[in-house]
Amino acid sequence: MERSTRVSVFESDKSTEIQLIKSKLDDAQITNAVENNYLTFTTTPTATSLKVMVKLEDEKKAFDIIDAYLQQSENQ
Repeated sequence: MERSTRVSVFESDKSTEIQLIKSKLDDAQITNAVENNYLTFTTTPTATSLKVMVKLEDEKKAFDIIDAYLQQSENQ
């Protein structure tokens, strides 16, 4: 079985924002996964950073979708 390289395309500590990005990637049929990383450098012991991961070959398409979403949300 060939293992593909996955890269982080979006990070946030807001789970609602992560879910929104994840659903946009799902709609574009880009396989993605959310990873939860504990932040050790913060003063809040419960703070976590969520990462949306995609296959390396889907990275550009995922960034295009995320950029379009971020531009749209800035203009509102």
